[in-house]
Amino acid sequence: MEKQKQKVIVPQFTSKDYTSFFFAGAVCCTLTHGAMTPIDVVKTRIQIDPAYQKLNMISGTRYVIANEGPRALLTGFGPTAVGYLVQGGAKFAGYEYWKKKSVELLGSPEAAVKYRTAIYLGSASVAEFFADILLTPLEATRIRLVSQRNYATGLVTGFTRLAREGGIAELYAGFLPILCKQIPYAIGQFTVNEFCHELAFRSMSEETRKNLSGTSKFTLQLGSGIIAGFAAAILSHPADTLLSQINKGHGPTGSMPHRLSVLARQAGFRGLFAGLGPRMIMTAGLVSGQFLLYGGIKDAIGAPPGIEIHKEDGVDV
Repeated sequence: MEKQKQKVIVPQFTSKDYTSFFFAGAVCCTLTHGAMTPIDVVKTRIQIDPAYQKLNMISGTRYVIANEGPRALLTGFGPTAVGYLVQGGAKFAGYEYWKKKSVELLGSPEAAVKYRTAIYLGSASVAEFFADILLTPLEATRIRLVSQRNYATGLVTGFTRLAREGGIAELYAGFLPILCKQIPYAIGQFTVNEFCHELAFRSMSEETRKNLSGTSKFTLQLGSGIIAGFAAAILSHPADTLLSQINKGHGPTGSMPHRLSVLARQAGFRGLFAGLGPRMIMTAGLVSGQFLLYGGIKDAIGAPPGIEIHKEDGVDV
């Protein structure tokens, strides 16, 4: 098949542009994760509390309210909001940065399109790694607040107690499992979203694509985000379960790989996917909401679009 010229334009992002990406990512992630706090409370309880393990999202929510009151559904809101503020900014800005750098390193539009899957996977993974350095201590605080009812009154008291009693080692006890959770999550989020958009665009003419209505853009972003959210949830859920167990503050001792291995064997396949249904609902809402908000905030503040390296229909690469 005859090759056509690839339409890959490498923008010259400035520090202001990356600041805009960080701001948009921070706002979209803190808003969506903060809004999902009640679902995350129930999901975490299902993962770590034997009293909840036979409950679903609805019955689990009722059980929390009946035993602890409605305010319990907002347990961990502070560390969730702050943690995903810094993590979201670093993740979205980092993804834009590493995707652009990868395209530049490959040296040609044809190579970028050919290896676009590797670009998506690598950019998402590296961006998430650095974002998780910021997230891990706050995620440890959130899970301790949720799993131990009277541990602390909120973000500041919970974080300071965890730091005082356990130090850096305790704050970063979940770093390896959080990487195992968040990197597959980011891969599902960004890679699947990219390919959903690519499939949609390849079914359109160039003119149709350029003149998409606001409703069509919203529908495309929402649908792609929901599918990407399902993928992110499934890929990351086993590690999410292990992270909840590690940060609960008990279990086997030894190196982190050993602890994860023992907990995984104890949980079994079914246990590792406990709470997947509620988390798929939560993650579909999170990811679709994040992409909608991210795009809207970038448009509102005049940030440039990210680099696009989709394969054009009929192009042999």
